[in-house]
Amino acid sequence: VQLQASGGGLVQAGGSLRLSCAASGTIFKTNIMGWYRQTPGNERELTATLTSGGDIKYADSVKGRFTISRDNAKNTVYLQMDSLKPEDTAVYYCYFFDLTKYWGQGTQVTVSS
Repeated sequence: VQLQASGGGLVQAGGSLRLSCAASGTIFKTNIMGWYRQTPGNERELTATLTSGGDIKYADSVKGRFTISRDNAKNTVYLQMDSLKPEDTAVYYCYFFDLTKYWGQGTQVTVSS
């Protein structure tokens, strides 16, 4: 499975960004897609995940501000990030899991105060 992420960039606090990640290759219908994020010196942490069956998990820190969605026909997951805060600044990694875990290339999100 290959993951191609897009989106990210620089935004002022209170602004919005949208991340996209498309999966390609041999994909089992039952899977989990989502996003983790990482800041320097810290471990990668779950931001939001969405199963092919529709189950969603959010980190407490993003609940009410971030919305994850997916298009199963396109094997693409989206992360709409609203009301961004400087503490959301991180490298965001696309995540895919069926029988194996896969990571996309990181995309930088920087929120200025």
